[in-house]
Parts: sequence; structure tokens; C-alpha cells
Amino acid sequence: MVSAPVQQQQAAQEWHTVSTPVPLYVREDGPADAPPVVLLHGGPGAHHDYLYPQCLALAARHRLITYDQRGGGRSRTDDPTPITWRTQVEDLAALLRERQLATPTIVGYSWGALLAMLYAIECRAQPQYAVPARLVLISPAPVTKTWRAEFDRTLAARQQHPDIVDERAALAASTLRQDNPERYRQRAFELSVAGYFANVSNARNLTPFRVTGKVQQSVWQSLGDFDLLPALQQLAIPALVVHGRQDPIPLASADATARALHAQFVVLEECGHVPYVEQPDALFDAVHTFLGKTG
Repeated sequence: MVSAPVQQQQAAQEWHTVSTPVPLYVREDGPADAPPVVLLHGGPGAHHDYLYPQCLALAARHRLITYDQRGGGRSRTDDPTPITWRTQVEDLAALLRERQLATPTIVGYSWGALLAMLYAIECRAQPQYAVPARLVLISPAPVTKTWRAEFDRTLAARQQHPDIVDERAALAASTLRQDNPERYRQRAFELSVAGYFANVSNARNLTPFRVTGKVQQSVWQSLGDFDLLPALQQLAIPALVVHGRQDPIPLASADATARALHAQFVVLEECGHVPYVEQPDALFDAVHTFLGKTG
């Protein structure tokens, strides 16, 4: 599968925050005078790069602002203090203040969608936070610990599919590591994420990335026995939830999220956890339509 072509973009602007304890790398794409959209990557502990080039489709109509969350990518830190979900929420609040976004539009992917929800919930207790005008939640991470456990089991089972196991064995038995180390690393990455896709061959179109394990672990641990649904029901923010039918994250979690938020819910067929790779046209059509109607 070949992703939808991305229009030629202006050169990205790059900067680092000065109001956060750790300077965060920020990237901006698209017309400077276009309505701003803040894009939150997944993980936690990952970085923004793997959302590109496909998500640059959002920069065709908006000023697309994304950043490497603390502990990952170009926002890494040697500070041994555990990074928690509150750390990430506070960093997002600081970025929005620094960028002077009083009513931000937030698009979150996977963990980034959960971060967007956590931030919106915290706005009720933190009047200095900029309340989101709209939320777009793409392949949102599970909103309860129970659904998180179900996701872990489903993904582990998918990664043991005979086709994937056979491909891993063939790669290990090959001489590709010695003959072409770069291609070997690419193939190893594809097989490591194959279980996220409805069609495992689509993994080749995902930009490789790394996750800082200790950050991922500390953030999830900080959530404890979490259940966001009661708090989400108290929000009154226009929202769109998009989820793939074959996403290893339970469809029931995304459905419950949409119901709690009274949000529009779009289910993409033949699509796993990475709709911007597997169903980019359907995804971005839904997002642009929602942003156009609510704008």
C-alpha cells in the first residue's frame, strides 16, 4: 500500500521550549497564518518523527505544531526523576502558554490521544490551563486499565502469528545483518510492529522509531488503576474519535470514549492501529471535515 501523496510543504520551523524544566523540541509546518493544530505523538517515550510524512497532510490547511514529549527523541533528559502522566500534562500546558494558544485544537494519536484527554480533564482543576476548543482522538490508547490489559494480550498474540514468527526466523537465519545492516534493521523494525496492522505488509510504510523504555514504564505506572470514563463524561468539548476496526486496542474502549465525550465516532475498515498509514484518505477526510465544521 502506498500512502496518499503529501503536498509540498514549506520548510519546517524548529525551536525548543524555554518554560519547561527540560527544553522540548518543537516543530511547526504549514502556513504561518493558518489555524494552529497541536499534534501529540504516541508512546509514551517515543518521538514525533514516526507520524511523518503522512501526517503532514494536516499542514495543508493548518499550522501543524508537534513536539517530542519529555524523555523521548530530541527532548531526552538525564534527570533520573520519573516522568509521569502529570509531567506530560504540565509540559503540554507550558507549551500552549509559550505558543500563546488560548483555545487550542489538539489532535492526539494513540498515547497522545490519552494525553489530550488527561490534559482536558486537568483543565477543570487548573484554571490557568488553556481549555481545548476541539479534540481529535486517533486510535486512542485504552481509557481503563482493564482495556489496557486486553490490548497487551491481543498484541502479544498477534505478534505470535505463524506468518510473523516465520518471517522473524527467516530474518535471523539470513545473512542480511552482515550484507546490508540498514535493511536488516528496517526489516527487524517492521516485524516488531507488524501486529499493529490489519495487513502486516503495511508495516513497511511506517517511519521507524524508538521508545525510551523507562519513560514508557514510568508514565503507565503513574496512571495506576485508571479509568478515565467518569471524568470524560464531565467534559463539554467537541470531539472526534477515529479507530481502526482491526486495531489491537479494543474497539470497545474507543466506542466508550466517544460515548463519554458525546463525540463523533468513525470506525475505519481494514485498518489497524496506524490509520495514517493504512487508511490515510479516510482518516484525513474525517479529520478535515470535523475541523471544518467545528471551526
